[in-house]
Amino acid sequence: MKFCWSTLMVKNMEESLKFYQEIVGLTVDKRFKAGQGTEIAFLGDGETKIELIYNENNKGIDVGQDISWGFEIESVDKMMEFVNSKGIEYSEPFQPNPHVKFFYVTDPNGLKIQFVENM
Repeated sequence: MKFCWSTLMVKNMEESLKFYQEIVGLTVDKRFKAGQGTEIAFLGDGETKIELIYNENNKGIDVGQDISWGFEIESVDKMMEFVNSKGIEYSEPFQPNPHVKFFYVTDPNGLKIQFVENM
């Protein structure tokens, strides 16, 4: 079995695309209308994609506090400087063992995004 994508219902497609393109560094693979008031975008250039779905009738987006998406980065310090320059709040860095260090930001929909440096 192969994992294809993870889906996130979004409050605002443009704001979400801006975050995932400018902050996370993902590219839009596909973007299309999916019926009245619904738009879908797939992001990522690898095998696994992120699917963003906007539906103008769905105003009650709740992603919950117990889920996060992790993205590998080269440097926690550099990424923290970058998100700070964009005015994005971030957590203190965590280093649960000598081999990994990470911190969190929150996307425009309330989803925790983890930036991970493998050391």
